[in-house]
Amino acid sequence: MLTGGPLDVLTGDYLAELTMLILGRDRLKNPDLGYAKTFLRQLEENLGLAHERGVRIVTNAGGLNPAGLAGAIRELAAKTGVPVSVAHVEGDDLTPYASRHGDALTANAYLGGAGIAACLRAGADVVVTGRVTDAALVSGPAAWWFDWAPDDHDRLAGAVVAGHVLECGTQATGGNYSFFARHDVVRPGFPLAEVFEDGSSVITKHPGTGGAVTPGTVTAQLLYETHGARYPGPDVTARLDTVRLEPAGPDRVRISGVLGEPPPDTLKVGVTRIGGWRNEVVFVLTGLDIEEKAALVRAQLADALREPAVVEWTLSRTDHEDAPTQETASALLRLVVRDASPDRVGRSLTSAAIELALASYPGFHVTAPPGPAQPYGVFTADSVPATEVPHTAVLPDGTRMRVPPAPPSAPSAPTPSAPTPSAPAPAAPAPAGTATPEPGVGDGPTTRAPLGRVAGARSGDKGGDANIGVWVESDDAWAWLRRTLTTEVFRVLLPETADLPVTRHVLPHLRALNFTITGILGDGVAAAHRFDPQGKALGEWLRARHLDIPDHLLSAPEGTGP
Repeated sequence: MLTGGPLDVLTGDYLAELTMLILGRDRLKNPDLGYAKTFLRQLEENLGLAHERGVRIVTNAGGLNPAGLAGAIRELAAKTGVPVSVAHVEGDDLTPYASRHGDALTANAYLGGAGIAACLRAGADVVVTGRVTDAALVSGPAAWWFDWAPDDHDRLAGAVVAGHVLECGTQATGGNYSFFARHDVVRPGFPLAEVFEDGSSVITKHPGTGGAVTPGTVTAQLLYETHGARYPGPDVTARLDTVRLEPAGPDRVRISGVLGEPPPDTLKVGVTRIGGWRNEVVFVLTGLDIEEKAALVRAQLADALREPAVVEWTLSRTDHEDAPTQETASALLRLVVRDASPDRVGRSLTSAAIELALASYPGFHVTAPPGPAQPYGVFTADSVPATEVPHTAVLPDGTRMRVPPAPPSAPSAPTPSAPTPSAPAPAAPAPAGTATPEPGVGDGPTTRAPLGRVAGARSGDKGGDANIGVWVESDDAWAWLRRTLTTEVFRVLLPETADLPVTRHVLPHLRALNFTITGILGDGVAAAHRFDPQGKALGEWLRARHLDIPDHLLSAPEGTGP
């Protein structure tokens, strides 16, 4: 990014729910740690270049110890002779308070961009934060650059949306993109945002870099890990149902029209805990009688599995009939055990599984040797009054500046783009070989086909919940998708959601639906509740499911929408 073209501010997002747990365990071993050491290693090669080019650096790599990382950067600057000023933002770490009421490993409030802006106003070349919202890494510098006031809600909301697009890097330039085959994404370049004084922006990338910036790639990222039309944050509530996208040239997409509302009067607090201990064994079942082989293993281990609190078996039928290779002839039987005690899920249990080697199904083998129990984490989200969080900017000269929370007010009345009950739609898709529902009025002939033939999707996690954003590229496809993909149809397409709360949000300007599935990820990514613990592939599973799609949509040329 530093060598590919002009930049004013370079941002780096190093934190995720799982990262906070990892940093928390690091801090237990050494109180001087708790920050992302990889950032410091990267800075060794790039600090001088950034200074030479006048690029400010803003990063949340401070994690649980922003002061520690800021001090390490000053030492690096002194050693390399690069005259940079360093500031940091703190106050998010609420672990000492949370620990009084439980066993929290980490507890961090999500701060906004006001502290970052204060550090930049004071002349900082490098700003290090702890837990801020991902978008604050962009909205904070934008507020500094344009000197926005805390109640410039529309402008701040526009910058938050730009920050949300940038926060996952190459996911905005073709990475993890449903229609990846349309573009060269072998090595996608990183995105950048040209932010304007009115809060609008253009998403692009440096010339000559791989990947692509299109309305589709930007839409996909806008739908990622968001719940609903309102995107509340500590600085502003951004209205995602007002976002408008339009092409602005090759690899350039303009974002405009974003409306903002005052922020809530509380801040989100992410809390991680050690939830217990887990272990797993994956048995490989090859050839014939896969179901019978799986049943035999389960019966043989029944006595050994009486003690663990949680025992989960999953049979993944990765095998193929008359397979040309041994690997494609094999299925995987996964055993996962969890308990509060490491002894009940330790090596003695996994050893019992391995000891079946000469007395179980033909072709017995496993993917790894027996191992000890491993701790797993639990993530929960709480809230705290914003006035109780000591948001503090520590300026380059050491001055400590208290950052007041943004003035909140009650949000405006819900709009039609807020969570809506499902509109009347055709009956849910029937299993293959049965009668299919009649197409909607005006749809014409239909063909049974995967949803992904006409729709893109992106999914992700928020604690134990997951969201799946689904979008289409033409007005005709949008009329069909909005009418057809109700929560009832969604549950039929994804049977694992049948007994879970599912909320549908409508984002008409993006031609998108956003579904929130409450509780599907259990206690969050660190608990490894599912095969896909962060729900990253839920959207691709949905796209692979079949339903009746109008023929005229299936025959439409790719990318006909803006």
